[in-house]
Amino acid sequence: MDSNKSKIFVVGFDEAGRGPLAGPVCAGAVILPEDFPVEILNDSKKLSEKKRELAEEIIKQKAFWGIGLVDHKKIDEINILEASMLAMKLAWEDLISRFPEVWSLSMSKGQPLVSGITDGTRCPDVPFECRCEPKADGKYPPVMAASILAKTCRDRLMIEMDKKYPKYGYAKHKGYPTPEHKKICRQLGPSPIQRLSFKY
Repeated sequence: MDSNKSKIFVVGFDEAGRGPLAGPVCAGAVILPEDFPVEILNDSKKLSEKKRELAEEIIKQKAFWGIGLVDHKKIDEINILEASMLAMKLAWEDLISRFPEVWSLSMSKGQPLVSGITDGTRCPDVPFECRCEPKADGKYPPVMAASILAKTCRDRLMIEMDKKYPKYGYAKHKGYPTPEHKKICRQLGPSPIQRLSFKY
């Protein structure tokens, strides 16, 4: 990907998994190149699974990106909002570890030429200016891309958890508080990836 030293890099942040009763919260951080085909993007919840996976592949091919995960134990320890912010911070750190040239280019004039946009009402602890906006995942392409990476990553992890704990139906509901999920938790007790601080 070509980079311009005077360019302001816009980092989109979003998470997936604040509402579920089980599993991690996942976050994405994405910087899109100017020639990215933004028409393939949308709020991840408004895309079909097939379209999300296609977009994920193109994002990973063409963009600067990172993923952050915070597991169910940490969620119980610090609460889901703090865990979501931590996941976004980890996603930024993952992006920089994958693409260290982003930070060196952004510092070419002695200060970060990076700004962030976060879906929601809070920003993660990152070393540059960041603003938050509710429903940003339906307005700004970098945030849309981050939402897609977060959701595809989390869905894939929950499908893997379904193989370990098939009685809980994680491949179907991905840990969200469906009547079926709540019922099986009451019958069998919490699974090993249950968020014990959440009511079910």
